[in-house]
Amino acid sequence: MFEVLVFVYENYWRGDACPELHQLGRKLSAQGFEAEEIQQALAWLDGLNFAAQSTQLPDPPPAAPSPDSMRVYSVAEQDHLGAQCLGFVSFLESAGVMPPAMREIVLDRAMAAPGDPVSIDDLKIIVLMVYWSMGREPDALVLDELCDDTAGRLAH
Repeated sequence: MFEVLVFVYENYWRGDACPELHQLGRKLSAQGFEAEEIQQALAWLDGLNFAAQSTQLPDPPPAAPSPDSMRVYSVAEQDHLGAQCLGFVSFLESAGVMPPAMREIVLDRAMAAPGDPVSIDDLKIIVLMVYWSMGREPDALVLDELCDDTAGRLAH
């Protein structure tokens, strides 16, 4: 499913530039993606479209979450996302690049994703897709963090 999402992200500049789901399905099939992967991705994108359309983000987004607020994760969220993904979400939020409304969409779509727990690379794709669906582009440093392959990194 995530290969399909990456293809969609790379080939359609913004969510509103993406064709309707049935037409997208035909294009994905023509590209050689498996029918099951396409169906999973289209169902996931449908949920993303619904969440993005029903959520209004402030413009400009707030610099940081309110110091008086705290997001408590359910046991199901903790199990499905794992510590590494939850830590990454917290990092993005504390850096001021993911407002609470966007965080909730990311969490919703991550909970709808396969994998137990969801891998950090898959979560990064989910975050990119949420930005994409809302017609926003992450700043260069965030984009670098989301697209960077951390497997080859060495700690100093």
